[in-house]
Parts: sequence; C-alpha cells; structure tokens
Amino acid sequence: MAEVIGVRFKEAGKVYYFDPDNNKLNINDMVIVETSRGVECGQVAFANREADDEEIVHPLKKLIRIATAEDLQHLEENKRKEKEAFTICENKIAQHKLEMKLIDVEYTFDNSKVLFYFTADGRIDFRALVKDLAAVFRTRIELRQIGVRDESKMLGGLGICGRPFCCHTFLGEFQPVSIKMAKEQGLSLSPSKISGTCGRLMCCLKYEQEAYTDMLKKTPKIGAIVETPNGKGLVVESNLLTGTLKVKLDNTPEAAPPHAFKVKEVKIIKNGYIKVDKKELEELKGLEE
Repeated sequence: MAEVIGVRFKEAGKVYYFDPDNNKLNINDMVIVETSRGVECGQVAFANREADDEEIVHPLKKLIRIATAEDLQHLEENKRKEKEAFTICENKIAQHKLEMKLIDVEYTFDNSKVLFYFTADGRIDFRALVKDLAAVFRTRIELRQIGVRDESKMLGGLGICGRPFCCHTFLGEFQPVSIKMAKEQGLSLSPSKISGTCGRLMCCLKYEQEAYTDMLKKTPKIGAIVETPNGKGLVVESNLLTGTLKVKLDNTPEAAPPHAFKVKEVKIIKNGYIKVDKKELEELKGLEE
C-alpha cells in the first residue's frame, strides 16, 4: 500500500498516480509534477488515499509543488501561445500541401516541447514540416497522428442524445465497444443508430452492458425451446426490459399468432443464442475500429 493522489492533465483525461510527498491535497488543487513528457501542471482528481501496489506504476513520482500564482499565470500564457502555434502550423501544412487536419496544439508546462495532434487518412511524411516548425518555435516538435475517437474527445460536441460527448466530459479512457453489445441489447444494427458523431460505436453501449448480460442469463433467447403453461414451443421474440416472451407453440396451427408469456412462466429446454452473421460483421466492422 502507498499513499497517492490522482492527477489529470486534461479535462476528462486519464488520471495518473503521484506521491503527495507528505502534502495534503484537495480535489481541483493545481499541482506541478514530473511526467514522462517533462514537468507538467495538472489538476487533482482525487485527494490523498491509499492504493494497492498492483494499481501503481513504479517508481511512483513525487509531487514537485502545489502550483503557485506564477505557475498558473505561466499556464495561461502557454494556452495563449498554443492558439498562435495552431494558426502557424495550419499555414505551414497548407504550404507543404499535406493531406492532414490539425486538431490541437499543446505546450508542455516547461516549454521543452510543442505537440501537434492531427488526423489523416493514411501515413504522412511530415519530416519537412517538423523542420519548418522547429525553426519557428526553436524547441522540440512532436507531431502525433490520432484517430477519430481522440479527435471527438479533444474537440467535443453534442451527441445524438443532445448532450455533450461523454468522452469529452467525463470518460477518462475509451472502453472497448463491440457489435455484439448492440445485438445483445436488441438495437438496430443500422450504423446511424449505433454510431456516434465520430463514426464509431457509441461509448454508451458499454454503460448498460453489465445489466443486459445479467438479464440475458435469466431470459430465453430467440430460437430457444421452452416449456410454457400451454405446452412446448419456440421463442420468436424476447423483450429483456419487460421480461416478456412471444412463443410459437407446437400444439397450435402454423398460421396461429405466437403467445405472450412472462419469463418466470416458462422453463428453458434448450436455449437459443445471439448471432451476428458474417455479412453483418463485414458491413459494420469499421464501427469497432
């Protein structure tokens, strides 16, 4: 066990552990710490607490200091410089005729490096651009190609639900989302229904998956053979949220409509399974990337 504080460097960014070095911190305090990128200014996401050794990446770096008024002023100055650097880089990209879209610019707190984040359809030879930028800013330059999910996280926006993007407001890290989750939740596999503004599967599919997984354990799936109060039959429709089934009974005529039953009224003889066929996967595989 070790005493740690949690620090994030971007809004809704990943939280990293640091040794508070005998300081008592509060949530939202600004602190100066050393990271793999150099000295950075971050915000305390959670105050002093004990953490298991397996949760910690050793060696645990110590807090340098609680941010001073001068540190905060320097941070604001960096933000102003980032806006200027963004405009300069956009002009340089146009001059070099590169097929890339600049998304964000970030100065490290100690100004030892300037990071430029961009998107592009493929690999970009930006060596000449880096030399050009280094001549302008006279410091280390790093260009990072990011994906469409990261672009949405950085820029923000409104989702189809009408609320700000989850990734931009509170998701520290992206969670894996799959077509199978959408299928298990009974959603239409139309890309417009299950993908976010980024063009990938909506992160919110992950939120309720645990509840759906639990309900699926108790609910016969479509194609299941069940015993009902009216005899044996085949499940042709299943509603997880209401706990109701529609069963085509063996002892009724072929054209007869299925009967409705509550899940607790039936007994599974042979369960069905949820299947995503190869054609569906092929059409939708790009949404999982």
